[in-house]
Amino acid sequence: MTHKLIINNRHFKKWWLFLFLLLLCFPQGIFAHQTPSTIVLLDVNPKTVSVELQLPLGELELAFGHEITKDPNHLIEKFGSQLKEYLLAHIHPMTTKDKPWLVEVTNMTVGKAEQTQSGPYQEITIQLVLIPPTGESTRKFIFDYDVIMHQLVTHSALVSIRSDWELGKTNKEPVKVGVIRVDTRSTLIYPLEVNLEKGGNWWTGFKGMFALGMEHIKEGTDHLLFLLVLLLPAPLVVNRKRWGNFGGTKYSIMRLLKIVTAFTIGHSITLLIGASGWINLPVKPVEILIAVSILISAIHAIYPIFPNKEVYVAAGFGLVHGLAFATVLSVLNLDTGIMVLSILGFNIGIEIMQLFVVILIIPWLILLSQTPVYKWVRIVWALLAGITSLAWILERVSEKPNKISILIQSNYEYAPWGILILAFFSLTIFGVNYWIKRKKHTSQYTIS
Repeated sequence: MTHKLIINNRHFKKWWLFLFLLLLCFPQGIFAHQTPSTIVLLDVNPKTVSVELQLPLGELELAFGHEITKDPNHLIEKFGSQLKEYLLAHIHPMTTKDKPWLVEVTNMTVGKAEQTQSGPYQEITIQLVLIPPTGESTRKFIFDYDVIMHQLVTHSALVSIRSDWELGKTNKEPVKVGVIRVDTRSTLIYPLEVNLEKGGNWWTGFKGMFALGMEHIKEGTDHLLFLLVLLLPAPLVVNRKRWGNFGGTKYSIMRLLKIVTAFTIGHSITLLIGASGWINLPVKPVEILIAVSILISAIHAIYPIFPNKEVYVAAGFGLVHGLAFATVLSVLNLDTGIMVLSILGFNIGIEIMQLFVVILIIPWLILLSQTPVYKWVRIVWALLAGITSLAWILERVSEKPNKISILIQSNYEYAPWGILILAFFSLTIFGVNYWIKRKKHTSQYTIS
């Protein structure tokens, strides 16, 4: 009996040895996620280069030498100063070896992240500013970097350009520059050379900001919807606390211009203040307020809750919309010196696109407002805008899309067809209405 047990135990050991060798033959990725890489995002400006580091906490802990994964919520509070010293010791940008750059750590935040090959993990996001010596260009430099890699030889850093002001690029998808890793042959970590000297100037940067402003309005359904709904009753006069008839072409055009101008002034003020960093409000409340502004405008289009005060409402809500515009520029990490030029180009782009859309739509509203059909067009348009605003409020409060918001987002590209339909409908209704009036006038003249 004892002898049999010994034999079985020997066979058992042989089977374990066989399984162990078999496991070694399979790629590691079959059984476990690959370790996440560091993400390095560069925002290149004429005077500085802003950097965002996304460091996986597990790998950072191995190189940093402190337990930072057990209590990540208090990581910065406990190890912030040591971590800053660690980063400064392992990040050395330079024009040449005798012309090192200054590195400043400006912010640190801890959160969750996920990469395709690694799955979910905890990371720390660190904001840096790289400042070259006086007279040196930010468009060509050597990025000497070995954070984590000096201890963990399997780690790598993926370096990309997120924005390049002088090329007018504000990339939604960062452009890869290179990868920093340990060279397997020499076991050295070679610095990455960043060379952006081809092209790029102040005029190109200004044009890039102008294009960004136009694109933001083109994609900013909520901004345009607020303005257009507020303009719906503008051609009408108030009669006994209700919307009355058409007030005349001159009356309509003046009111429309005043509302558009007031909205422009309002959002220009907060765009300047917000983009300059004087006011920094969370994005979520601002986006909710924008949706609320559409709801209020929709109610006003049905029943005049602030008659003859649309100019003040446009200016007031314009202040809110301007804060949302400012977030677009603030994430670019622009230098103070070029911020004014960027705001100017961005704002001009906003106004040109905004004015373009208004010019495309307003003539048809003026034509329709001279017909009895406009009452129902105004009410239906306002109701649809109100439903849309409620869907956006729900989405922005819950941070979850709903069927209506998804429907709007997926069909927004068909908006130009909507303008063509509006133009055809307006011309048809106005023509029919004009023909009926003329026929009545001719009949009365014949009878008399």
